Amino acid sequence: MRKILIVLASIALASCSPNLPEIKPTLITESTLHDTDDPAIWVNKEDTKRSIVFGTDKNTNGAIYAFDLDGKIIEEKTLRGLKRPNNVDVEYNIKLNDSVTTDILMFTEREREQIRLFSVPDMKPLDQGGFKVFQEKRKDEWNLPMGISIFKSSKNNKTYVIVGRKNGPKTNYLHQFELIPAGNHFEFKLVRKFGNFSGEKEIEAIAVDQELGYIYYADEKVCIRKYKAEPDAGNEEISCFGAENFNRDIEGIAIAAYENGEGYIIVSDQQEQTFNFFDRKTNEFLFAKNLGTSETDGCEVFTGYLNEKFPNGLFVAMNNNKNFYFYDLSKIVEAK
Repeated sequence: MRKILIVLASIALASCSPNLPEIKPTLITESTLHDTDDPAIWVNKEDTKRSIVFGTDKNTNGAIYAFDLDGKIIEEKTLRGLKRPNNVDVEYNIKLNDSVTTDILMFTEREREQIRLFSVPDMKPLDQGGFKVFQEKRKDEWNLPMGISIFKSSKNNKTYVIVGRKNGPKTNYLHQFELIPAGNHFEFKLVRKFGNFSGEKEIEAIAVDQELGYIYYADEKVCIRKYKAEPDAGNEEISCFGAENFNRDIEGIAIAAYENGEGYIIVSDQQEQTFNFFDRKTNEFLFAKNLGTSETDGCEVFTGYLNEKFPNGLFVAMNNNKNFYFYDLSKIVEAK
């Protein structure tokens, strides 16, 4: 009966989806070699016009591509020779030792069963070649990392990384690690296992609302799950929302953060070729937008000034043609 209800709900959703007008991108990046997946935006605080958009190219001979704000590949910042990099995230001003702080980039490398950590913008490895994850439980593809998101705590100023996997148990699906400064590199300490999983498909997209202290992740055929980000704040699920607003796969998640907790949670409705916008405070569904991308896995957003093309923010979405679409955020939403 449950399967019948799910099918009927999907049919109803597909049949009543509005024919949304397409919003054209400001620009489209140069192409990757294989299979784009997930972007991350690094903002150059000294000169925002020199900011970088990183994007994964998910293949056995994969890469983390670096793009400038014109969508051109920055070859000297691109990391190649990776084994199926999946999701990527960045964080700022992380203490490496008593005299050095650095911005960092992290991503999962599925076929090597590890996560990688590099400094930005000089792209130096800070992980001694990679950190293995999900090694204690080897069943089918349970050890293959996919989603990743970084959380810098305002409570204790510690930095954490939340990692998901290709498949796994119904509980404790995600692992949360603390980054431990170790002189010229970081070490990783497991501090929490948490997170429900329906078993329906997989969990890939993870995003952290740092200011409000929440983790969101997409249980792809079921809902968006919400938990507290502090590892000592409890492992109880806060909510499981949004199911009725998606055709099938719930994919990339981006947090558009404005002052006073205002903003949006933007989530890709992959098969519907649209993005759903939820209120950042209440998680209520607001509206959907058609941005012209196809089969979008990952997306990311920045709400401040970057340059003349993106004076009010940048939204980046993966497109299923080996590229990423860049949008002036003000063409999609009004600032809250």
